Amino acid sequence: MTRVDFYILPEDNRISPLLYAARLVEKAFRRGHQIYVHTLDEAQTRQLSDALWQRPDSILGHSCGQTTEHQPIQVSHQGEPGEHGDVMVNLAGTIPTFFSRFQRVAEIVPGKPESRSQSRDNFRFYKERGYALKTHNI
Repeated sequence: MTRVDFYILPEDNRISPLLYAARLVEKAFRRGHQIYVHTLDEAQTRQLSDALWQRPDSILGHSCGQTTEHQPIQVSHQGEPGEHGDVMVNLAGTIPTFFSRFQRVAEIVPGKPESRSQSRDNFRFYKERGYALKTHNI
């Protein structure tokens, strides 16, 4: 069964969800995982893509959108995630219908209290269905 981790960012907004997602992707990649990042829209896909290419200590090669090119990291806001089934980082807010095909799901909880209601709904959704949940206060 899919394990779901909620990464709760600090309320002072010193860490953006996008930059924290890039850190998580790098950590998972270094541990040998294949990662799919589900983004909100094309703009967020491009922003995360840029962040992955500009990591201070490493450049993380990846594919964007629907592609037949296989990369260990895929970033997209549309459709199903190709062959990936290991780790999904969800930046879209809403839970994609295909989340359960992944071994692990990482939900990034924004720092702004007014932006957290969707994350609370997601937590409730997973909990009511019996998924293993873990929270991390960042």
